[in-house]
Amino acid sequence: MISLAELQQSIEQGTLTAEAAIGRSLEAIRARETSIGAFVCHDDNARAQRAGPLRGIAVGIKDIIDTADFPTEMGSQIYRGHRPRADAPVVMALKQAGATIIGKTTTTAFAANDPTPTVNPHNGAHTPGGSSSGSAAAVAAGMIPLALGTQTGGSVIRPASFCGVAAIKPSYRLLPTVGVKCFSWTLDTVGLFGAGVRGIARGLSAMTNRGELVVPASATAPRIGVVTQAFAGAPEAVGAQALQKAARAAEQAGAAVRELAMPEIVAEAWRIHPVVQEFEAHQSLAWEYRENYDAMPPLLRGRLDESKGGTPAEYDAAMDIAGRARQALATIFDEVDVLLTLSAPGAAPKGLSSTGDPRYNRLWTLMGVPCVNVPALVAEGGLPVGVTVIARYGADAQALAAASFVEDALKRG
Repeated sequence: MISLAELQQSIEQGTLTAEAAIGRSLEAIRARETSIGAFVCHDDNARAQRAGPLRGIAVGIKDIIDTADFPTEMGSQIYRGHRPRADAPVVMALKQAGATIIGKTTTTAFAANDPTPTVNPHNGAHTPGGSSSGSAAAVAAGMIPLALGTQTGGSVIRPASFCGVAAIKPSYRLLPTVGVKCFSWTLDTVGLFGAGVRGIARGLSAMTNRGELVVPASATAPRIGVVTQAFAGAPEAVGAQALQKAARAAEQAGAAVRELAMPEIVAEAWRIHPVVQEFEAHQSLAWEYRENYDAMPPLLRGRLDESKGGTPAEYDAAMDIAGRARQALATIFDEVDVLLTLSAPGAAPKGLSSTGDPRYNRLWTLMGVPCVNVPALVAEGGLPVGVTVIARYGADAQALAAASFVEDALKRG
């Protein structure tokens, strides 16, 4: 993989030019894209910008995010050839920081659950996850050092786990979702993929102009609460092994680690996440569903068919539960600095008919808290499995620092 942090250091020291850095990505895309299928389109003539902390950094943009220089087709034939007039604010933030937008990465249609043809770079017989399939795969395949994705259920953290890359789903609304195709306005969150935690921290810092997000050279050992999410069902053996390995490595590195049970209201919030998601999806996708029903992707269309009986009263009750769960979760962080939990049930499933199960991600998306995937182990078939580090709402710097601590501990272990 291409490390954003290492590229920045080489460019700053003058041992690598920004143009050469972009050239590396173009060469890697030419070598691997045909077999991976991570891009919808890309610019073979991409050039480095002249200034900014992300100069020389090639970035892929998930194809539900508006770009003026590339079509935004949202993985759907309904939007074939659609060309926005303007970049989404998150894309402009990257450009203003000096990044080069190299292309659009594949997404499941409307960031839902109809899979893309993209394959897992570690084992082409397996899914890369979704809905941010191309972004995770492009970084994992060493084609680009940074990519944008989005998460409504588990669409950043789960593919990051399956592809063995670092990723952050930041605190809700740290990054604007204007110019991003809406699925659920209460849940949709823009996130970043990179080779390592320090790289995604630098990318997020540059986009937001928040210097505090850069991970310090030496991180303080955090207080970690391990959450197994029993309310979401048991993981596969390799998923449980990844969580145990990460907890043990962090403890050996000096962290205070203990298992935590979540309050019942938090478990109830996990159960009502789909109520919020589907009720809002029916409004966000009303034009596509009503005016282009036959052209809708089949899995999403069926999902909307099944959930069209949702009522405002059910939605309001679910939102009330979510609000109370957020308050309960906030008190948990008086006891620990971060939580450590599962990123996925296990390794990436075989085949491309499914992008995997988001059941261990959706609670944290609803809670709006920052989540960072850290690769923890490699399972049979060369398939990675990650774990998630979670901090309180707004404490993205703390989440990144703790995730970097866990990442370093796992490397030493």
